[in-house]
Amino acid sequence: MIQIIDYGAGNIKSVQNALTQLGVSSKIVSSGKELDINCKTIFPGVGAAGSAMQTLKERGFLWKIPKIKAPFLGICLGMQLLMDYSAENNTKCLGIIDGKVRKLQKTVKIPQIGWNKIDQLTPQNLLFKDIPDQSYFYFVNSYFVDADSNSIGSTDYGIVFTSVINKINFYGVQFHPEKSGTIGLKLLNNFCKLC
Repeated sequence: MIQIIDYGAGNIKSVQNALTQLGVSSKIVSSGKELDINCKTIFPGVGAAGSAMQTLKERGFLWKIPKIKAPFLGICLGMQLLMDYSAENNTKCLGIIDGKVRKLQKTVKIPQIGWNKIDQLTPQNLLFKDIPDQSYFYFVNSYFVDADSNSIGSTDYGIVFTSVINKINFYGVQFHPEKSGTIGLKLLNNFCKLC
């Protein structure tokens, strides 16, 4: 069973449909009270950092998410909110992983929309099992994570930025695996099989 965090935005249905394709059961949780810290969790993110953090606070997620013991996957904004700070709306984030979220440079088209490749920095990580290095995933982002110590994958879009991150049981991906075809489903399946 995978629990999917609902904070009023995000690709919840797309993620749930992807899990169904994999034969993995899921449930949507809309408050911190419903969140089981011992259950695998996916945090899909779409929207702005400031309003997302405010909703997490209002729904009681803010104090509960950092206590999760099972594997956790943040997608897009869900990954960015794991950091200390986001330049989007000058937002203090969850602070689970050291790093900051910065806006993409004006030298590239913003937002980045489309397929881009992942350079695996730690290919032995189980999230990458049976996924070739430099595989392409689908991105939609105007901001990026600036974090070195926990980065396990990077992407070049005008600058090289962290696109996959892992600290203990917390994982994050800047792209949308649920919209990345077969390779995205493979990554989600790898996450679902993590202990």
